[in-house]
Amino acid sequence: MPNSPSKWESLPTEAINPASLNLDKAPVAEIIELMVNEDRKVVAAVQRERERIAHGVDLIVESLRRGGRIIFVGAGTSGRLGVLEAAEMPPTFGTSPSSVRALMAGGKQAVFRAREGVEDDFEEGARAIARLRPTRRDVVIGVSASGITPFVRGALTRARRAGLKVIFVTCWPGTELQNFVDLIIAPSVGPEVLTGSTRLKAATATKMVLNMLTTISMVRIGKTYGNLMVDVQAASEKLRDRARRILMVVTGVDHEAAGRLLVKARWNLKAAIVMQKTGLSLTKALRQLRQANDSVRDAIGEDIEPRLRLLIGPQTPPSDAR
Repeated sequence: MPNSPSKWESLPTEAINPASLNLDKAPVAEIIELMVNEDRKVVAAVQRERERIAHGVDLIVESLRRGGRIIFVGAGTSGRLGVLEAAEMPPTFGTSPSSVRALMAGGKQAVFRAREGVEDDFEEGARAIARLRPTRRDVVIGVSASGITPFVRGALTRARRAGLKVIFVTCWPGTELQNFVDLIIAPSVGPEVLTGSTRLKAATATKMVLNMLTTISMVRIGKTYGNLMVDVQAASEKLRDRARRILMVVTGVDHEAAGRLLVKARWNLKAAIVMQKTGLSLTKALRQLRQANDSVRDAIGEDIEPRLRLLIGPQTPPSDAR
């Protein structure tokens, strides 16, 4: 190609995929197979980043245990993925909405409708972080598939200056941001089926990484018991039903008894478990949980795994679907 002043042209997220050159004339079934094959590369790319993801979990857990916040920063699809993580933490893990935040280039309106150009504002990224009054206990997770989004760079620059830990999730391993962030997680997924459309493989890889960072961090600070969602916020019929079922599984009480116990525990599932297992009042059960660093396992001194294995019975390994 002729010389070009484009700063995006050499990015892997903008490369042309040789497997999809005939995309506009290929049969639908062929395109589906192509996209499935390309998505298989995502898992391998994320797996290659497992040590860095583990380091990221350590940084987040340290921050949360010190009373800090997780702050996601992004634009476009990357920003929406951060918003999704922040929105899902309170109902799933009982976190305060203020403890996991998301900054989106263009603000709330840009979550639902693309606002082109807002991602180019470096200074607004810096101001967005400053408005949150960050402290050294917080950790910022910048998300940018291309690795060069000015809004994200502005936010991370301001966060770094304030002494925050900075994690950067990108699909450009060569980004020079590695020179001033604490950790880069960069799954290299290769060019997209639709050239430059990073809502495809890049977004899938990013979602996987963010899922791991948040979920594993929540597990490590006691938000689960085994693989049960014991800090679920019972704010809907579905979630109240889930709380009842978890309580029934853990304690062996029936459906009606589980409902009465949850009401008595003010729908605090962890407290209900401790109350049933120990005979303590709600106040004393909450105190025991605090003394156990919010861990149900430590609060009642029982391992749930044997009970869960008995419940689900022998498992047959899944056959290869291919």
